[in-house]
Amino acid sequence: MNDIQLLSEPITPPQITKPIELYIFIDPFCPKSSKMQTILRKLQIEYDHYFTWRIVISTNLSTLNYNSRRTKGCFSGAELDISHPVLPSIAIKAAELQGKRAAFRYLQKIQEHICLKTKNVQSFSALIEIAKECNLDVKEFTADFGSKETAHAFQCDLHITREMEIDEVPSIVFFNECIEDEGLKVSGLYVYDVYVQILKELLNEEHLIRSPLPSFEELFSRFQTMSTEEVADIYSISHNEAERELKKRMLLQQIECLRNDDITLWRTKL
Repeated sequence: MNDIQLLSEPITPPQITKPIELYIFIDPFCPKSSKMQTILRKLQIEYDHYFTWRIVISTNLSTLNYNSRRTKGCFSGAELDISHPVLPSIAIKAAELQGKRAAFRYLQKIQEHICLKTKNVQSFSALIEIAKECNLDVKEFTADFGSKETAHAFQCDLHITREMEIDEVPSIVFFNECIEDEGLKVSGLYVYDVYVQILKELLNEEHLIRSPLPSFEELFSRFQTMSTEEVADIYSISHNEAERELKKRMLLQQIECLRNDDITLWRTKL
């Protein structure tokens, strides 16, 4: 059940230069977390001059313990390929050691493969391939995957999830620039306007300055893969209008279409 509440024991976020910081709690395998991505992208496009953000991986360990019975290893070439449901979460934290944006790209690529069912993202070898797709330093990523730094980062995310009493994903905790103030926890998924209204209230502003919408080319330069629904939502146009504009750019070979029975995605032409 969705709820919005003040944290009873506020946790001090790091010092920030923008007035608001968002702690975004997600599970890579949660369908609602994929929908949260659309909201976060639109917030970034229109209002990222007001806030910074941090992704917190909130993996359900009880589910992982159950699924770990299916953990398996199989030889692929000369290497042991291991598969386990916790590996994607660890991989995201390994990518984060190359920067927050690198981690966000990596998370988006994992979600893309989950939606399209094109890779077994629980497989170590598949996660290495995804690092290549994201233009990460693969040698560094592979070394970081099993490092103490990555394990500690993942444990920190789980600790923050417990400390902030996050019992539903996705969730967002909003902090303002006054570190003594409590955070505002928004559990579950709401419509976009709710998050904008929260920003207004925390900033004590009746009207926020909205950045101009990017062109299609700028949009796909920033977010390489998007669904038709995301594009329609960002530009406040109908699904058919969005699809028509996307098909125009596909004919110009600027983007390509990826689809299965469940979803249609559009990706910058590789």
